[in-house]
Amino acid sequence: MPLGTWLKAGTSAAALTLAMASAATAAPTSEQSTAQAAAVTLRYDDSRAGSWEAAIAAGVASWNANVSNVKLVEAAPGTGAEIVIVATTGWPQATLGPVRPGRQVRVELGSQAVSQGYDKTRIAAHELGHSLGLPDTKPGPCSQLMSGSSAGTACTNAVPNATERSRVQSAYASGAAALVPSDGRNLIDAP
Repeated sequence: MPLGTWLKAGTSAAALTLAMASAATAAPTSEQSTAQAAAVTLRYDDSRAGSWEAAIAAGVASWNANVSNVKLVEAAPGTGAEIVIVATTGWPQATLGPVRPGRQVRVELGSQAVSQGYDKTRIAAHELGHSLGLPDTKPGPCSQLMSGSSAGTACTNAVPNATERSRVQSAYASGAAALVPSDGRNLIDAP
């Protein structure tokens, strides 16, 4: 075979190898694509939450850091939200989810709990947990976010434990929350 033919064949093979290597590194694996596609995005509206905004942001950050099948994002002004958060004067309460995209639940962050010494960030994260489908686990230790007020006023833990994380992951696996009916109960978190 003439030298020119060898060079053309070698150049073509090298170009094909480079193209395949670039495509392999640029394209996400099917596992990465599945994980990204499976995440359910839920919007929350805290425009009527008053002085709770920092606690809500911290509660949202805790859930977003600890589960991957669902992501909570703040709704743009004037748009719909699946989770409507309001400040009230009573005890905190929330609609039991899991909330589904396009549906709506309500979270009431009550100042009565704060006046009795309960931590605002724990309250916000706990009530968001109800929206994500978690019931109360009272009585329970401080390490259980969903133990709520039964953990006492000294408890400031706003991080879901492994069991709580697993239950939310399961509720939103592969977008399954769209298929799981919510029972619509309001859970009031008075001691």
